[in-house]
Amino acid sequence: MTATQSDLAGLSRYIFTAPSWYASLGFAIVIAAMAGIAAFDSGNTEPTWRNLLILGRDAWQGIFFIGLPTVIASVGTTGVDHFVGGKLTPNRSSLLALLCEVILVVIVTIAGIVSLVTPLGQTFVYDALVIALASIFAFRLLVVMAVSQSSLLIAAVPASLQTAVSALFLFVYSGTVRYFELGDPLVDAYLMPYLSRASEAPPELWVIDAHHFQLLAVTCVIYAGAVYTFVRVIDRPWQRSLGVSVLDFIRGFIGHVAEGSRELETFFEKLGEEAVVPVTVLAFQRPDGTQKARFVLPMIHPGPMGEIGGGNFPVRVAEHTDGLVFPPHATAGHDFNLVTEREVDHVLDAIDAAQSKLIYDAEATRSVRTQSGEATMLGQAFGDDALLVASYAPGFADDVEYGVGLSAATEARTTGLDDVLLVDAHNSNNGLQGEDLGHVTPGSQRAFDMMAAAKRTGQQLQEAPSGPIRLGIAWDRTEWEPIDGIGPLGVRVAVVEVEDQHTAYVLVDGNNMVPGLRDRVVDAVTARDAIDATEVMTTDTHIVNTVEADNQVGAAIDHAQFVALIERLVDEAVDDLEPVEAGLATERATVTVFGNDRTETLASHANAVVSMGGALAAVIILVAMAVSVLIFFLT
Repeated sequence: MTATQSDLAGLSRYIFTAPSWYASLGFAIVIAAMAGIAAFDSGNTEPTWRNLLILGRDAWQGIFFIGLPTVIASVGTTGVDHFVGGKLTPNRSSLLALLCEVILVVIVTIAGIVSLVTPLGQTFVYDALVIALASIFAFRLLVVMAVSQSSLLIAAVPASLQTAVSALFLFVYSGTVRYFELGDPLVDAYLMPYLSRASEAPPELWVIDAHHFQLLAVTCVIYAGAVYTFVRVIDRPWQRSLGVSVLDFIRGFIGHVAEGSRELETFFEKLGEEAVVPVTVLAFQRPDGTQKARFVLPMIHPGPMGEIGGGNFPVRVAEHTDGLVFPPHATAGHDFNLVTEREVDHVLDAIDAAQSKLIYDAEATRSVRTQSGEATMLGQAFGDDALLVASYAPGFADDVEYGVGLSAATEARTTGLDDVLLVDAHNSNNGLQGEDLGHVTPGSQRAFDMMAAAKRTGQQLQEAPSGPIRLGIAWDRTEWEPIDGIGPLGVRVAVVEVEDQHTAYVLVDGNNMVPGLRDRVVDAVTARDAIDATEVMTTDTHIVNTVEADNQVGAAIDHAQFVALIERLVDEAVDDLEPVEAGLATERATVTVFGNDRTETLASHANAVVSMGGALAAVIILVAMAVSVLIFFLT
């Protein structure tokens, strides 16, 4: 992950779950009641029954004039939006209406405070009310355009509902109709009682006149133009370089984080490129032919986040195959994120194809550990094939690029190995700190260190003693959850015994590890009499990244408990040792991934929207409000 991609990952701080529609409505009614008490306060503070009734009346008026338009907008926006081809759900509609109510109350409250400490007077409050109603229209317009992918004119229909209902209530209960001469006796007799109900409204509303509604209409048009300008300006770079709209990304992101929808995958599909990736399987079976364990390694990246794309790949493969499955992290970065979860099916098919090609061997070599520069590698040969696990600990490293992994595996095969399962242990990183996040790229010194270590490991394996294989496994789901940095697969341990040497492979379902934790685990496990070599791996699952961008293993859990758990599992695996045969095979899968440099381009564009979009929005809002104020003074 690069620094730019880490900034994109930081968008996870905006992740939330949209409350249910009835929860949003309940909160909106409470806010409206409180606003009514503050706005229509009669000034009586003595706790008498009469004053309590007056207080209740004030609260009811707040609910009626502020809360009821919110309720109508909450319930009606979804239906209206769907009628014009939109996609707003009831939960989103209610949350949007609630946020707009809050905006309205805040603006009017600030205006009320200003009117008390300045000579602007009560008229300023109602001018601010006009601005507030136009502002919530503009905010709703932007959200509806993003979520429903509607044009400006179509989105304006559902977006105007809350403002239009509020304006209608004000028109009727302020008695504004008195400024119009209808002249028809039948209309005056039957319609006027419904259009003019000022006698039933608080006297504070009587100040509103036809002028305010004219200003509201003009201001809404100005703000709609501002929204259109904002969208077009920030959308232009996306259309030119990626061929997609920023509104597609915003809609997908909102749908994913608020309701867990798959809309973000639709966006990623538009960006995707076809790629051919090796899928390697190392399987262990008992003498009776039953599967005991499998290492499964497709050269993809389990991202981008949550269960989007391949983010939940470790769980999918664990549920698909027999025996205890170990799906460690491959040498692939974010450019090899699967665009949709459907692409995982192609990988699973390749796993089945590789399984059918397996030729089992009853012997393996003792494991060897080599080092070249910063890279260390633990390797063990099974027949003519090998399992290699690379780490840069105690240094800090993140993803290893696809090309680097292929080159390192090729270097290992030049020593006489037929096939190689090369794991990126992904077990030591300092989070999202600094510009260099440890991405191992082609041409870097670390890339050459890995290739040299792979070749050296292959050479030593050719000379390593070999013998029958015994395998023991253990697994604990653990009490930790994704919020603690541990995914559903928990911690898994495999101990391989060859010629009285015991090698422990520890796999943690998480996304990298805090500095020093891997070394603490290795020291603790190898200090035990039964274990001679150990390596710790992570799956790089991105389920944990729906919590925060760098929710690494060890950041939220007690290290002593974590190490003790692994020690216990190692003991259980040693007790589980039994004779097995091993087979390794590779199949290729054709999948759609983000593609070369697409992740970096997407990240830079998204970061630009976050960093520059706020400033641009502020400028446009200030210009729109300045024009509004000028109109107010000139009319």
